[in-house]
Parts: sequence; structure tokens; C-alpha cells
Amino acid sequence: MNVLTRWSRTPGAAPAAAGALIAAAAVASFSAGVNPFSSSHAGGGAGTTAALTASHVLMTTAAVVAGLPILLRAVRALHHRTVAIDLLVSVAAIGALVIGEVWEAAAVTFLFSVGHALEAGTMNRTRSALAELVAAAPDVAVVLRDGKQVEVSSVEVAPGETVLVKNGAQVPVDGVVTGGAAALVEASITGESMPVEKTEGDLVFAGTVSSGGVLQVRATGVGADTTLARIIHRVEEAQDAKARSQTFLERFSAWYTPAIIVLALTTTLVTGDVVLALTLLVIGCPGALVISIPVAIVAGVGRGARDGVLIKGGEHLEVSARIDTVALDKTGTLTEGRPHLTDVVVLAPGLSRADVLTWAARAEAGSEHPLARPVIDTASAEGLPVNGLPERTDPVPGKGIVATLDGHRVAVGNLPLLTDEGITDDRGAAAEVDRLAGLGRTPMVVTLDGDVVGVVAVADRVRAEAREMVVRLHDAGITRVVMLTGDNRRVAEAVAVDVGVDEVRAELLPEDKVAAVMELQADGRVVAMVGDGVNDAPALATAEIGIAMGAAGTGVAIETADIALMNDDLLRVPLALSLARRTVSVMRLNISIALATVGVLLAGVLAGGVTMAVGMLVHQASVLAVILNAMRLLRRRDDGAGTTTAPRTARVTTTQAQPV
Repeated sequence: MNVLTRWSRTPGAAPAAAGALIAAAAVASFSAGVNPFSSSHAGGGAGTTAALTASHVLMTTAAVVAGLPILLRAVRALHHRTVAIDLLVSVAAIGALVIGEVWEAAAVTFLFSVGHALEAGTMNRTRSALAELVAAAPDVAVVLRDGKQVEVSSVEVAPGETVLVKNGAQVPVDGVVTGGAAALVEASITGESMPVEKTEGDLVFAGTVSSGGVLQVRATGVGADTTLARIIHRVEEAQDAKARSQTFLERFSAWYTPAIIVLALTTTLVTGDVVLALTLLVIGCPGALVISIPVAIVAGVGRGARDGVLIKGGEHLEVSARIDTVALDKTGTLTEGRPHLTDVVVLAPGLSRADVLTWAARAEAGSEHPLARPVIDTASAEGLPVNGLPERTDPVPGKGIVATLDGHRVAVGNLPLLTDEGITDDRGAAAEVDRLAGLGRTPMVVTLDGDVVGVVAVADRVRAEAREMVVRLHDAGITRVVMLTGDNRRVAEAVAVDVGVDEVRAELLPEDKVAAVMELQADGRVVAMVGDGVNDAPALATAEIGIAMGAAGTGVAIETADIALMNDDLLRVPLALSLARRTVSVMRLNISIALATVGVLLAGVLAGGVTMAVGMLVHQASVLAVILNAMRLLRRRDDGAGTTTAPRTARVTTTQAQPV
């Protein structure tokens, strides 16, 4: 039985063997000068009789070889109280053998097994993205223990241990770089083929490969806790998940199959024509209908995985195809989520931009405020002397910082800090602060020994592809793009003008974002929420579809979102929605092909013009058609670059609450 089971579960074995036997039977019949596909043969000599006998035996053997796996699947289905389409084929083939129609039996089983093999092959092909991810999982790691390099299994690395990643090696863990520098190829995680430079403080992910340099990495995630492991788990779940229409078709098949069997029995009782009844059994098999949905879903999910778009399952593909409104978080989604220095305004005569930036950066060197880093980094990048710490640093909570540098008193902060410093002449600093704040930036006044010398400003930079993403969403049929942000109104409005969204709702708490999504839904809209999966988690869960940005950087996104984008490329949002619409279009076409084929064949059988073999041939051709149609989804498709358009005027709504 184990041999039979293995045979039945090897999709290509049965049709290959059966095809060879049918070919041999045809050769034997032709050598006798008779038609191998006819059940009636004229008598002949001993040689002809032997050839016909050999052909008959070979055809019968082909039917058994191809039909045995089908029968075993039917029996297993019955064991689970399921009447599958395999039962229809099994009954039809056995009946054909009983009445001596060996060619029909061989044709039925062979063609059905070919369709099964093609379906299995397509499923395996669409799962290749998962296979590539599994292959990317590293097996060994070089760990520094007691100053020595020790090679261990990657799952034996303990969190907190230091792992050494050499040139050409795979990163075995998720972690933070603590030393060294290297370029990593992160294609297995983000889909990007270009190497990414990694230095101290950068995050790295298991499965990425060093293309030059050596890194010391402090392990933060090992084994099943790595980003790669979560990706593999999510893809497995996605490809096993079922769409609502797929479940409907399976329920339909459960009723349809017994109905066809009853129809065949009734036909036999009424007409006494067993061949007609068996033909109805074969023609009525809804094979193409049953596989039309799952093959499209698996192909769509597989294409998405290859493009760095992880989709939980078929249901989410179907819902995504109906999306007409996209809600976007700002920080970390439309913007990079990291502050950058944007402006250095000189207000004191005799000083240069470099002077103002140098004083500000040297003062901020002693600060722990997150806005200090972009000032220091910019000054360092421009070659300004910012090394070392101030002689004294005094943080002023809520206002800024005051530092002593080479005997000079330097203050960096907001306008109220000027009052604390006793400065009455701001040299126009208030006007600059107001101007920069209106542009969505955070300004900081710089003073030197009691005099205002300038203003520096930082801002979260809008992603380069943000405007293009909004254009592509509109081109794809999304009628409304809304920004939901906890930031203040002026910042939100500035970003909205830059990006071109239709509407902005600012100063929202997490529960306010949920309320905004629900309000859109109450207006009859189908909403997709795009966020980082942390503060946006409630809104992601409330929307019909939650899309998480930057899943390679947060495990929460992979675990909670319906769709996770494996890097921070916003253009994958319209790509994901376009893929969903293409997949649903393929589903509908597949169903149309399947239903039309069954309807035409049944009419042909009742009219007397379609035989069992011809009907099965056409039926399996329809199975092949829906498989090939679904395979179109596997091809990479350029969804078109949107064209830059004039900025849209966004409608701004503010909720009075503390920004998040």
C-alpha cells in the first residue's frame, strides 16, 4: 500500500506511464491495420488477432495505471466523507472497462491524470518563491565565544551573542552591527538586488549575504524569531489560505458531484444506455471549475511573494481588488521616519552658514535629543569641526539645550528659550521660525553669547516615490487617497501638498484613526490602510485591508497586516492592488471557461454528437486553459510608471488631540 500511495502522490508518474502504454497500444493496432481508437474491429489472421489482443491489454493496463491514483484519491476523499470529482472519473473508467470500451477508459484516466499533473506542476512553480526563501535560510554561524571563533548551527546562537559575518557568507541571525562594515545583498528579504552598505548601528537580517567586508553582529533574533522565518511562515499561511469564492466552489462541487452521479443512474434506468450514462459522468466532471480559483490564487500569491509583497491569502486578494480608498499614515510611510537637517538660516552679520551649523552641532554633541543627530551628522558630512563634547551641557526640558564651548555660551532651542536667556532682540528669528514651521519643519534658534546667530531646521523627509505612488493609485482606479496622521496640522498640510493626497486628517490619536477609517466605511467605501504596523495597528485591523510598510524592520507588521511590503518602496502599494485586480480578473475568466465548457459538452452529449473520448479531451483542454490562464500571473508585469501631475489640493481635518 505504501508503494501505491507514493505512486498516487507522484503527479507525473501515472500520465507518463499511461501515455507510453497508449502509444504502444496504438502501434500494435496500426501494425495490424486497424484503428486503435475504435471498439469494433474486423476479424483477421492470427497475427492480427495477436496484435489486437496486445493493443487491448496495453490499453487496459494504461487505464489501470492512470486510474489507480485517481481511485485512491477518491477513496481517501470518501473516507473523509467527501464526494470528490475523482469519484466521477473512477466510476466512469470502471464502467467503460466493464462494457469493453478500453480506449475510452484509457482516455478518461490518462487525460484526467495529465490535468492533475499540470495543476500540481503549476502549484509547485508558484511556490518557488517560498522554496527560494527556505533555501536562503542559513545553516551555520560563526560566533565569538571567549575571544575565539566557534562554528555552530544557526539555531544554537543565543540572543545577545556576537556573530561574525565574513565576505560571501550569509547572515545567520537578525541583529545589530556592532563593528566592521560590509555591503549586504538583501534580495531575499526586500527584493532589492543592489547591495546595501551596513555599518555600526545598522540592522541586518538572516538570509542576506555579504558581498564585501566583515561584520560583527549582536544577535537579536534567532531561529524562528528571525524576519526570514516569519516571512516563510507568512507565505506558507498565505498559500494555504482559501478565498471565499474558492470555498463556495468546493461546496458547489460537493453537491454537484452526487447530482451528476444520480443523473447518470437515472439515464441508465430510463434509456438503458450505459455508454450514455458513463459519458455524462465524464463530461459532467467540474475539474476546470474546481481548480479555476485555487490555481489563480496560488499564482497571485506566488507572484506577490517574488515581488516582495506578502499576501495572507486568497480572501485578501479578492477584497483588495475592490479597494477604492487608500488611507496612509505619514511618519514612516509617506516619510522616511528619520529627521534630516533641511535649513541653516544665518541671522548674524559676519557669520557664515558653516559658522552657525558648527556652533549648533558642537552644542548638540552633548544632547540626547533625537533632533540633535541630524544636525551633528550634517556638520560631520560637510567636514566641519564637531568632534569632542562641550565643557558643560545643560538641557532645558521642553525648550532646548545650553552648552559651554571654549568659554562661549551657546543655546539651541525654541523661542521660549530666548526668554530664559534674556534675549530681547531676536533678529527676525520669530519670523523665520513661523515660516519654517509652515513648511512642516521643526526650527531651532541658535544663540552665541546672548545674541541670536541663526536658525536651523529639521524635518522628516518625504519619500522620493510618495507622489508617484499617489499618481499610480489614482491611475489604478483608487478614487480617494487620505492621509491619517498624529502630527500637527501645519506639518500634515505641507506634506499633503508635496505628495498630492486628496484629504488630510491631522492630530489623530490611534483611536481617532480607527474612527476615520470607520467613517470612510460608513460612506460605502472599501478601505485599505497603509501604515507601519505599530501606532497604526488598530486602523490596520479595522480597514478591509491592512498594508504594512517596512516589514523587514518590524515583526509586528508581518504578524498583523493582511498584506506586508518587504521593503519601504511605496510603489509596491499600487503594485499589490493591481496584482489583486489581475488575479480576480483571471478567476472570473477561468470560471467562465469552465462553465461554458461543461454546458456545451453536456448539450453535445444529449444531442448525440459528443463521445466519451472527445468529451474528455475537450474537458481536459479546458483544464489546461484555466491553468495556462492562471500562469499569466507569474509573469513579471510593469504596471506602468505614473506621470507627474500638478499638486492636488488636500482637504485638511484636525482632531484636537495630542499628536502620536
